[in-house]
Amino acid sequence: MPPGRPGPPLLVACALGIERLALGPVERAGPSPGPVTVIRTGMGPRAAERAVDRALARPGMAGAAVVATGFCAGLVPGMHPGDLVVAEATRDPRGTVRCAGTGPLAGALARLLPGRTVHTGLLTGSDHVVRGHERAELRAEGAIAVDMESAATLWAADRHRKTADGPPVAAVRVIVDAPEHELVRIGTVRGGISAFRVLRAVLPAFFDWHHSSLLPRR
Repeated sequence: MPPGRPGPPLLVACALGIERLALGPVERAGPSPGPVTVIRTGMGPRAAERAVDRALARPGMAGAAVVATGFCAGLVPGMHPGDLVVAEATRDPRGTVRCAGTGPLAGALARLLPGRTVHTGLLTGSDHVVRGHERAELRAEGAIAVDMESAATLWAADRHRKTADGPPVAAVRVIVDAPEHELVRIGTVRGGISAFRVLRAVLPAFFDWHHSSLLPRR
């Protein structure tokens, strides 16, 4: 990236109004190496895919890095609300999308949020809220967490990449419930409040990840 010129854009996608509220103003998170757009896609994989397609088709969004974020359900016993999940890949019935820079992103989040556990692994997609026995089934298939939009978001982003090593994609989710901490409604109990506070803090780590993705590869 030439000195003095902004880098390619960053698109951050979340689904819910409460998630967008938690992310807050982009300026609060500090400087980014390129223009940043935060969108609320609406709930569910179809809404996420449509919203990301529209956003990436806008003028100036060519080559955008994409991060899917928001809340998720943890699948592994011992997880707690407020833990973070950094996807190594996302998966839905259409296939798997590999994420870029998982290690550096997890490290940035651990530094930013000391005391919070950061899990890495497969983030799977669902078209409905997962409860009970479904959690165990998804865990048996190799997933560590599930949400409704990340896989669709990265699937849409992957379609816009013109080369296999095109703009990077990532998914970072905050666990709002887990096998021993199942919630009914976000934000009404301690676990939801904890997850909200963690999500408020993540944007600077996304900017670090975006910056590192622009560095020359060796």
